[in-house]
Amino acid sequence: MTDVSYTPQSQEAEPSLRDYYELMKPRVMQLVVFTAVVGLLAAPDSVHPVIGFASILFIAIGAGASGSLNMWWDADIDQVMKRTAKRPIPAGKVQPGEALNLGVALSGLAVMMLALSANLLAAGLLAFTIFFYVVVYSMWLKRATPQNIVIGGAAGAFPPVIGWVVATGAMAVEPWLMFALIFMWTPPHFWALALFMRSDYDDAGVPMLTVTHGRPSTRRHILAYTVLLAVLAVGTGFTSIGGPIYLLAAVILNALFLKGAYDIWRRDEVIADQDDYAVEKKFFKLSLLYLFLHFGAILAEALLRPWGLGGW
Repeated sequence: MTDVSYTPQSQEAEPSLRDYYELMKPRVMQLVVFTAVVGLLAAPDSVHPVIGFASILFIAIGAGASGSLNMWWDADIDQVMKRTAKRPIPAGKVQPGEALNLGVALSGLAVMMLALSANLLAAGLLAFTIFFYVVVYSMWLKRATPQNIVIGGAAGAFPPVIGWVVATGAMAVEPWLMFALIFMWTPPHFWALALFMRSDYDDAGVPMLTVTHGRPSTRRHILAYTVLLAVLAVGTGFTSIGGPIYLLAAVILNALFLKGAYDIWRRDEVIADQDDYAVEKKFFKLSLLYLFLHFGAILAEALLRPWGLGGW
C-alpha cells in the first residue's frame, strides 16, 4: 500500500454499528448530503419528494462507501497521525478487510439504486465521484504530489452537481458554479489545517504543501486561493442561483475570509508557534461556516423563488 508500515491492533470484540458508521466518515457525509440537497432544490425542475429523498439517501450511501474505502486504503498512515489514530481501523475496532467489503458493497448499492430512483447520468456521476475519491485522490494523488488537495478537492465538489442532475437529468452551468465554489474552497480549508497539524503529515510521509514547500509558501497559497475564491463566490451572486440574500452573505463572508487569509499570510512561524496557531485555527473554523452559509444562502434563494422573493 505504501512504505509506511501498518500493524493492525488486535480486535477484542465484534465491531458495533457505530464503528461501521464511523468508517463512513459521517461529518463528510453531512456536507455531501447538504450540498446535494441544495443542488437538487436549486434546480429549475421539481422532483417528487419520494424520489428526491431516495436519491439523497443513495448519494449519502455513496459518500459513506467512499469514506470506508478511503479508511481501508489509508489505514497505515491513519495510525501514525494523531488526528486519525482513533479511527476504527487503527484503533483495532474494525479490520481492514471489513472496511473494504463494506465500501465495495455500498458503492455498488448506491450507484445501482440511484440509477433506478433518478437517472443514469446521476448514477454515472456518483460512480465517477467514488472512483475519483478512492483511486485518483486516495490511492494516487494524496501520496504523490503536494497538489493532492487541489486536484483531489474535485471529489467533494460533485454532490451539488449530482443533486442538480437528479432533478433535471441534464447538465447546466449553475451546478458547476457550486462545484467550483467547493473546489476552490478546499485548498485554503485544508492548508490551514495543515499549518497547525504539520507534524502529522511529516510523520506519515504525506506530501502536503507544508511539508514539500514549507509554511511560508503555504501561507501565500492560502491567500492566493482565497482571493480567487472570493471573486468566484461574489460573482456567483449575480447568476440565476444567486440573489440579494446570497450576495449579501457572500460579501460579508468573503470579507471575513480574505481578512483571515491576509492575517495568516503576514504571520511568521515564531509568532504562530507562540500563540499555538490561534489565527490559523480561527481561519479553519471560519472555513467550515463559510461553505455552509454560502450553500445555505443558495438554498434560501431557491426556496423563496416560487413566491417571487428569491433570486433576481
